[in-house]
Amino acid sequence: MTQTEEAAGTGTETGPRRHVHLAQVRYADLDPQHHVNNVRMLTYLEDARISFLRFSGAVEGEEVFGAMVVARQEADYVAPLLPRSEPVRVELWVTEVRNASFSLAYEILDDDRVYLRARTVIVGFDVATQRARRLNGVERAFLGQYI
Repeated sequence: MTQTEEAAGTGTETGPRRHVHLAQVRYADLDPQHHVNNVRMLTYLEDARISFLRFSGAVEGEEVFGAMVVARQEADYVAPLLPRSEPVRVELWVTEVRNASFSLAYEILDDDRVYLRARTVIVGFDVATQRARRLNGVERAFLGQYI
């Protein structure tokens, strides 16, 4: 199960506006130590990123974003995420927008603790030339709402 929502208190003095993606922990996500496998945690980030770029970024049914590629990703595993019946929140926000790239920060958390903190650098990509491309004005405007 996934669901998206906007974090409360977004765009205020408390911090940047956050995109919230709810991810259900599944039995298949667990490793032999009975906590969510570190690779599955990165999949939760990917799902949140897709919901942010493809669904939040849609305007009247049209996607705002062109092709993108992940150029860098780093993660700090703060606490083990154990099996649970309620979804875990994956919150993301924009930390930087450059000419051809932008950076996202994430937290996987619930009301009691943070399980993972991560950062990703995303680069605009031209499929025809197989090269980086500059972000367009619409992409930059959308990202600016989350910085």
